[in-house]
Amino acid sequence: MFVGFMAVLFYVSPAVAPTSFELAYLSDGSVMPIAGHRIEDGTFILELRGGGEVFCDQSLIERIELDLTPRPSPELPPEMTPSENSGLRMLERPYGSLIQVAAERYGVDAYLIHALIEAESGYRPTAQSHRGAMGLMQLMPSIAMEYELSDPYDPKQNIDAGTQHLSRLIDKYGITEGLAAYNAGEGSVQKFNGVPPFPETMRYVDKVMTLVGVNQSD
Repeated sequence: MFVGFMAVLFYVSPAVAPTSFELAYLSDGSVMPIAGHRIEDGTFILELRGGGEVFCDQSLIERIELDLTPRPSPELPPEMTPSENSGLRMLERPYGSLIQVAAERYGVDAYLIHALIEAESGYRPTAQSHRGAMGLMQLMPSIAMEYELSDPYDPKQNIDAGTQHLSRLIDKYGITEGLAAYNAGEGSVQKFNGVPPFPETMRYVDKVMTLVGVNQSD
């Protein structure tokens, strides 16, 4: 895990993801998969494979090598339009088997995971927000790093890490506040001692909970 380095890694706005693949060997013995890197004024700029960059002090990097591991692109089901998705019962929608495995592994209701994915990405595995959130469950680069994802856009990795993260937030704050923390960050929930009064976050929580209720009644 890269938790020990979070205090000295700084995320900046997303960039176009390069096509190269490298491995950054960190001074704590961990290995970080990256798309590429450059050095400016003694600072390493690591390019994330899902887009975006992090800055870190040169002392934290032991070496960087090419990643020669074959990484075939995952076979994805055809993307469906929102109208096509809405015509299906929630548990019949794409990635159902991956969601069910994650739901059982981390003790999260499968309907809740489906609802979150619908709200976050509309089941589009290649979705990327203007803030750099990636994939089906819209994982921020810091979360992808925390859970050591080699490809945040891979549905299996994305769903597993996103569900694990959601489970941790629910255990800590409860379902409603956990969803708010997923959307707005834990700091906002702690600051306001509950769902923060942000219109976007309040709409998000309401949408996810409404989707769960409607689809569970099918």
